[in-house]
Amino acid sequence: MSDNHLQKSGLWWLGLSAIVFALDQWTKSIATQSLKLYEAVVVNDYFNWTLMHNKGMAFSLLANQSGWQRWAIGLIAIVIVCILLVWLKKNKISQKLLNLGLVMVIGGALGNIYDRMVLGYVIDFIEVHYNDYFWPSFNVADTAISLGAFFLILDLIINKDDESQSGKS
Repeated sequence: MSDNHLQKSGLWWLGLSAIVFALDQWTKSIATQSLKLYEAVVVNDYFNWTLMHNKGMAFSLLANQSGWQRWAIGLIAIVIVCILLVWLKKNKISQKLLNLGLVMVIGGALGNIYDRMVLGYVIDFIEVHYNDYFWPSFNVADTAISLGAFFLILDLIINKDDESQSGKS
């Protein structure tokens, strides 16, 4: 791929994916070194640091399976990242919200894929709660994926008219 194409396509944004991946792995490293597994460190009335090993997917779905889920979830995630990379390559560099959303999802997905394939589980350590109601533990990668999805939806809403106009030409 030529440098000129990189400068004009959404691939220019991939540096942010690398930053998300690095930040995710760095914070997981700190959590692993600083926290004991499943032991909550209370930060305030709504927030704990709690090191968890998630062998399943979001919300620990499939976590109690025999191990096949590691490879199945990993493979599905890799395929999705490849699809997002193709989508990103087709975008113009100026499609800011769309590209931002895609690279955040890609960076977060790569962070969790790395954990899953290398460690056999995803490291989660952020725990939010209200009284006895706990949201499932998560990490920086999960946050990036959620923010990326938000930006993709926002782009869809804001640029809805652009999409319908481009379909008519």
